[in-house]
Amino acid sequence: MTAAFTDGLLRRAGALRRRVALSEGDDPRVREAAWRLAADGVADVTLVGGDATAGWAMREAPGVSVRIPERDPSLGAVAELLAARRPDRCRDRRAALPLAVDPLRFAAGLVALGEADATVGGAAHATADVLRAALWAVGPAPGIATVSSSFYMVTAEHGVLTFADCGVVQYPTAVELAEIALAAARDRPRIVGDEPRVAFLSHSTRGSADGESVAKVREALDRFRALAPDCPADGELQADAALVAGVAERKAPGSPLAGRANVLVFPDLDSGNIAYKLVQRIARATALGPIVQGLGRPCCDLSRGASADDIVLVSAIAVLQTVTP
Repeated sequence: MTAAFTDGLLRRAGALRRRVALSEGDDPRVREAAWRLAADGVADVTLVGGDATAGWAMREAPGVSVRIPERDPSLGAVAELLAARRPDRCRDRRAALPLAVDPLRFAAGLVALGEADATVGGAAHATADVLRAALWAVGPAPGIATVSSSFYMVTAEHGVLTFADCGVVQYPTAVELAEIALAAARDRPRIVGDEPRVAFLSHSTRGSADGESVAKVREALDRFRALAPDCPADGELQADAALVAGVAERKAPGSPLAGRANVLVFPDLDSGNIAYKLVQRIARATALGPIVQGLGRPCCDLSRGASADDIVLVSAIAVLQTVTP
């Protein structure tokens, strides 16, 4: 299942012929991923780096372009963009130039300016740094104020499941939960290729328990239905009622999901992060992510333990996020 899904990701991404800016071109893992992405036709690749990276590309990967921020013709445009979006941080282009040289901000600026379709970073930077750069240069997608993340869990029994949010929003409100679900539902057809079926998870199913967290999940479902009335969704649901038809029939009769949810929205970061790690380790599922969702243009994060394989797959997912639903 995993190989079939990942092969499909790479194939569909390659058909789009997008350009990905990898912001950490001085990292050997990123260079290897850049070479593979270009050689296999998954994406056109721009590395952001220094003279050493440019020399490596000339010798080892002539199909990979390199941009050195300090000497790049677009540095001024990136600086103007940053100044315009955050005048509280830098009053004008000149003041923004030192900030625009930062590889994460420069790569995100290239995406915002349309000189790249997506950017991927985080192999050598913290998630907070990647997200700050993306929010500054690109910002949230229309209709979404909450930037969050998803994992795509490739399982033997239930296929590919979207888990959200497992990496960004610690204690989401009902409004934020609805926006997390909306972002995940928008990305599902792009990345997996099927239609989203959204379950808002809880320790309660249809009033079997009560409390503040249950009320939050119920409100989130109502808000989501207002945002995406045509998307099948239900809640509050326990995980078995979301995923197993027989259990859903007993616990949530008449549910539009009927035990066939493929987007699982967790009530908080604790439950989401614990769940994805348990499924990954105990069920031996493949966890692809975290994939940043809810941005106006794709800016994806990596684990600092990412391998070249991980960077290739996240880059392919970032490419697929460029598709208009």
